[in-house]
Amino acid sequence: METPLTRLVGVSHPIVQTGMGWVAGPRLVSATANAGALGILASATMTVDRLREAIREVKSRTDAPFGVNLRADAADAGDRVGVMIEEGVRVASFALAPSRELIAELKDAGVVVVPSIGARRHAEKVAAWGADAVIVQGGEGGGHTGEVATTVLLPQVVDAVDIPVVAAGGFHDGRGLVAALAYGAAGIAMGTRFLLTSDSTVPDAVKARYLAATVRDVTVTTAVDGLPHRMLRTELVAGLENAGRTRALVHALRRAAGFRRLSGLTWRQLVRDGLSLRHGKDLTWSQVLLAANTPMLLKSAMVDGRTDLGVMASGQVAGVIDDLPSCAELVERIMAQAAQTMSGLSVGGASMPA
Repeated sequence: METPLTRLVGVSHPIVQTGMGWVAGPRLVSATANAGALGILASATMTVDRLREAIREVKSRTDAPFGVNLRADAADAGDRVGVMIEEGVRVASFALAPSRELIAELKDAGVVVVPSIGARRHAEKVAAWGADAVIVQGGEGGGHTGEVATTVLLPQVVDAVDIPVVAAGGFHDGRGLVAALAYGAAGIAMGTRFLLTSDSTVPDAVKARYLAATVRDVTVTTAVDGLPHRMLRTELVAGLENAGRTRALVHALRRAAGFRRLSGLTWRQLVRDGLSLRHGKDLTWSQVLLAANTPMLLKSAMVDGRTDLGVMASGQVAGVIDDLPSCAELVERIMAQAAQTMSGLSVGGASMPA
């Protein structure tokens, strides 16, 4: 299936695997790429040297295009961009809007720039700055999220910009892909669905927890870092929601110390990164520290398997997923169902635009 997205990034299918911290590593990204979709490597939890190693590992596993997700506000964002350019990465993905200058630097090097956005005005801004495409995530999506549903936000963004729009938040099958295309999107992006594959390195016990979840088990809380964060309801989430400020601060300091050792950040850099995520919110100091070291909370679950101590970011679709296909099986299944769905629409008297 050819769309503006497939033509832009050079993949066979209009499907993107999002850059999930601790989840979207070389194995998942290369498996996605080999399946004909666009895999995005998560770099926020890596040092610059580890990022270079991870990029080379992906390249050793696949010849297909792939991308790297960056934090535009990271102190070493320039170094990471340099590594991507040197290593010939095809796509740069951003969770926060990159600056006009950063977009220009990447585009001058031939890198496709695809920021993720959660509001129409953000899409308009990055499009005006030269972004090649945007991923628009509605409120159903996992991790930091907004209040507007994908079905409302997506057509707003499609109507507002003249660059390819990729739909995220609530997608897991071929019917969703067809729906997104009908709204005018150029493809879909999925996180939770790719997390729940056999190619994902997330521990089996954690995957089982996701598979057992119902739609009602996926909640949005501000208790972790003061911002709306969609995740599975766990012991940690319940504890943070019920904790007083002193207990929350002690917990945050312990987690921050662990992340500082892994990332190589100084305490000054850690606090600065936390403050940069406040977005004008009145956060407590524990929330500032938790905002900075959320990667450690994710690592506890996604790497260490400690669902009692970690954050399990999740889209609402976790409540309707019940299997663990390989990336190849998943992509093939989605495309087959999309073709069947479009054929059914045509037989019923309607037809999809070319």
